[in-house]
Amino acid sequence: MTQLTMRPDTKEGTAKRALRVVGVLLASVVFLYPFVWLISASLKPSTDVFDNALIPHVVQWSNYQELWNALPLFTWIGNSVLVTLAAAVTVTVSSAIVAFGFAYFRFPGRDALFALVIGTMMLPAAVTMVPQYMVWNWLHLASSQVPLWAPNLFGSAFYIFLLRQFFLGLPRELFEAARVDGAGYWTLFWRIAAPLCRPALIVTFIFEVQASWTDLVRPLIYLRDPQLYTVPRGLKAVLDQFGDGGEMRWEIVCAASVVVTVPMIIAFFVCQRHFTQGIATTGSKG
Repeated sequence: MTQLTMRPDTKEGTAKRALRVVGVLLASVVFLYPFVWLISASLKPSTDVFDNALIPHVVQWSNYQELWNALPLFTWIGNSVLVTLAAAVTVTVSSAIVAFGFAYFRFPGRDALFALVIGTMMLPAAVTMVPQYMVWNWLHLASSQVPLWAPNLFGSAFYIFLLRQFFLGLPRELFEAARVDGAGYWTLFWRIAAPLCRPALIVTFIFEVQASWTDLVRPLIYLRDPQLYTVPRGLKAVLDQFGDGGEMRWEIVCAASVVVTVPMIIAFFVCQRHFTQGIATTGSKG
């Protein structure tokens, strides 16, 4: 009877897979623990918030009810959704148009102009805060939500760079054939370039959704009316009211943090397939 033996390479491959699984599990625990702790703390009484027990001794659902009754969370979430969608749509479209121009058209000084656009990424955000505020104040929009998304109408240097790499990877023969058939430049962009670069556009959209949803600096500068607050600005108000210098109700602060975080987690799981596809395509197109 022939005895089957496992080859050394098979044993080595099994060991590597086991190590990868263990590494993924450990990384998952490290990344999930803070959020699990946050959920647990949001369900505890005030005296037990910082006891580090992941399973509350007393589950206090009334923390969430008190949060909803004390603050206009629905209004803040609605404001964040509108501002986030406006910011993501505008920056995706505007950056794609500019990126297509840099990729398709060949004109003197193109590379220098593109380098200048990329160079704006070196400017710290603090440098442009005051000039931007003066512009919006001159337009009588400094106390509205418009400054939170309208600057995206002019594109983003990072997204322009990202999308240009995709457009450069498209065969130029496609555009030349379309031009022979009488297609205009807008048709080249909208009917050929944009559909072929859909993964990159989705990644740009998702990146901006995350950036806009979590942005606190601009809402702190421009928003004065609590009815106009976005979620991060509202969370700062929650911290001021229930955190340090307030009522010291940290379970309410934790409950508000959970409410703010959950929509982004849901959005990630919904868009996960497009996100991973776009990232993978980014690597192959570069």
